[in-house]
Amino acid sequence: MSRCAPIGSDLAGAALPGVTYNGGMTSPTHAEPGLIRHLGLVDYDSTFAAMREFTAARTPATRDELWIVEHPPVFTLGLGADRAHILVGAGENAIPVVQTDRGGEVTYHGPGQVVVYVLMDLRRNKPGGKLYARQFVTKIEQAVIDVLGAYNLAGERIAGAPGIYMADGPHQGAKIAALGLKVKANGCTYHGVSLNVDMDLSPFSMINPCGYAGLQTVDMRTVGVTAPLADVQQALARALVQLLAPEFPNQLTEPERA
Repeated sequence: MSRCAPIGSDLAGAALPGVTYNGGMTSPTHAEPGLIRHLGLVDYDSTFAAMREFTAARTPATRDELWIVEHPPVFTLGLGADRAHILVGAGENAIPVVQTDRGGEVTYHGPGQVVVYVLMDLRRNKPGGKLYARQFVTKIEQAVIDVLGAYNLAGERIAGAPGIYMADGPHQGAKIAALGLKVKANGCTYHGVSLNVDMDLSPFSMINPCGYAGLQTVDMRTVGVTAPLADVQQALARALVQLLAPEFPNQLTEPERA
C-alpha cells in the first residue's frame, strides 16, 4: 500500500470519465516544494514503469512532481479500453500498443505532442485539506484551455468526454488535448494530459480516439498556430502549477534538465 496521504471516501462514487481509482489510506502532511522534470524524448514503457514505481515508493514527505516528456509513436489503452477501437490489425500497424492502468480508452502519443504527467498528493497543501478528483480534472482541463487562449485559440470541455476540443472555427468539435489519470484512493495521482502541438496526425486515423468513431483530432499547427514545442511545454507546466498549487506559488521549481 502506498503511504501517501489519503483522499479516501472523497473519491468513492466520484467516478469521472478518463480517471481510474483504487484504495489505501494514511494521513495528510506537509512536504518540500515540488519539482518540474524535463525528461525529453523517452519511451512510453519505461516512463509508465517509473510513474508506478515513484507512486508506490512515495511517503507522506515525498515531493509532488510534474514530468514533461515527449514520446516516440505509441498507442496506449486505458483500463476499460476496447481493443476494437484500434482499427488496424497487428500486421498493418508498426506502432506499439501498451496497456496502461489509467482511465479512458485508446489514444496516441507521438513526437510534437506535449505530455505532462502529474504526480501529486491531492490531500496535501490544499485549502480544506483536500483537492477533490473532479476539481483536479477540471483544473487540468482549464490549464489546457488557458494555454490555448494564450495563443488565441478557443478550447472547450464536452460533458462526458475528457479532454479539450476546439470551440469555434472550421475545426470546431475536434479534439486537441487528451486527459487520462490514475487517482489512487489515498490521493496519489499519476498519468496526466497531452496537448497536440505539431504532429504527424495520421496515426489518429488508425484508432477511434478515446473510443469515439470518426472523432477528428487536430494539433495547434492545423488550427493556425506554429509554436516551438518547448514553449508550449513551459506554458502548460506553468498553467498547471498556477491552478493546482496557487496557495504555494513556489511549490514547483524547475531542476536541471534530465
